[in-house]
Amino acid sequence: SQGTDEFMKYRSPLVSRYASKEMAYNFSDRKKFTTWRKLWICLAKAEKALGLPITDAQIQEMESHAEDIDFVMAAEEERKLRHDVMAHVHTFAHCCPTAAPIIHLGATSCYVGDNTDLIMLRDGFDILLPKLARVIDRLANFAEKYADLPTLGFTHYQPAQLTTVGKRACLWLQDFIMDMRNLQRARDDLRFRGVKGTTGTQASFLQLFQGDHDKVEELDRMVTEMAGFKKAYLVTGQTYSRKVDIDCLSSLASLGATVHKICTDIRLLANLKEIEEPFEKEQIGSSAMPYKRNPMRAERCCSLARHLVALMADPLQTASVQWLERTLDDSANRRISLPESFLTADIILSTLQNITEGLVVYPKVIERHIRHELPFMATENIIMAMVKAGGNRQDCHEKIRVLSQEAAAVVKQEGGDNDLLARVQRDPYFAPILGQLDALLDPKTFIGRAPQQVSSVFLVRPVLEPYKAKMDVKIELEL
Repeated sequence: SQGTDEFMKYRSPLVSRYASKEMAYNFSDRKKFTTWRKLWICLAKAEKALGLPITDAQIQEMESHAEDIDFVMAAEEERKLRHDVMAHVHTFAHCCPTAAPIIHLGATSCYVGDNTDLIMLRDGFDILLPKLARVIDRLANFAEKYADLPTLGFTHYQPAQLTTVGKRACLWLQDFIMDMRNLQRARDDLRFRGVKGTTGTQASFLQLFQGDHDKVEELDRMVTEMAGFKKAYLVTGQTYSRKVDIDCLSSLASLGATVHKICTDIRLLANLKEIEEPFEKEQIGSSAMPYKRNPMRAERCCSLARHLVALMADPLQTASVQWLERTLDDSANRRISLPESFLTADIILSTLQNITEGLVVYPKVIERHIRHELPFMATENIIMAMVKAGGNRQDCHEKIRVLSQEAAAVVKQEGGDNDLLARVQRDPYFAPILGQLDALLDPKTFIGRAPQQVSSVFLVRPVLEPYKAKMDVKIELEL
């Protein structure tokens, strides 16, 4: 019945449909509760080292049961006690009878709860950062490959001056580099809550160590180091400041905004048939229209990025309504908003890596679009050439204006091709420069310094250096 039971209740699609195994595990019950046990062991070891009557046997017993959690018993205890931490203290004590009296000694629930959250946040960033590095790497390769390929630039989604396919990708890259900096900074700024007691005053530990302030400080330092953090927050209430969650989730929401912009660009370009995301041989674009190739991966990224941005409201409001030393109305919210932000960012980056590894460019389509628009853009060049050949600027401007209006009418009212060039060639006025027309209309002369700007892409490479070992991982999308 287990197999069918799971289809009888809601499952988060973030996990059941999309997320990587490592990120799903990072926020799992097993990771959470084994981390609680490891933190209780760290606390006992440090307390013993600083002279409290705790034995090696008690610590060994705790260590030997760190992983074997009886989840059924813990759930039963929580039903009775209405307290998740005490339920797990009892469950741990049940398999550690010798250590039972000293488990959680001097600690408050937030000792395990908040410290574990900080570990999960740190480990979550460590999963995301290499994925973001790979997306940046793939995009940098793409930018370099197409550095010189002229393409229509758009402002207001109207044809504007030419740019290059590679230069446009650099706009995306620069945003990602900022995201890389934001995620790295949020990760490196994380500290441990440490051992702070029920209202953050460390009173219980001062009592345990009979008024020895140095030992209480040392206890905090030792446990922080054992948990793999360089620093602890100097002061806390019962919880670490919920502004920390704002810092973490804002870096992810900002990444969401970047991704939404880039994937919208890809969707717009797919409509123009200039660029497409990879498409599997047997993939179906539409149940009704067999010819369709929908940019479904980019759409998925936009869809999830919207959720990632929306989640930002949670930590902002949570931090703003924490009363005095703490209130519990953060708990249910954080159970959802913290994991969901990381899971969503994780899925987006995996999908985006898949997209950037297989972007397809259609140079002939791009060329056709340029051909339709370039004659209008080249009018300034034609005027200059005519003046050089002895013409009058105002006369030339008027001639070109009239011919441009006529050509525009053919395009817009008759649905024909832009024939401005043919009109210029037929008009005897322009005879002195007919031999120069091809050169004046060479797209390469309209792209300014776009290729040179792309060549500065190599500047992103040092940012990727720390993730070099994980750079070759390929992404296969399940769905």
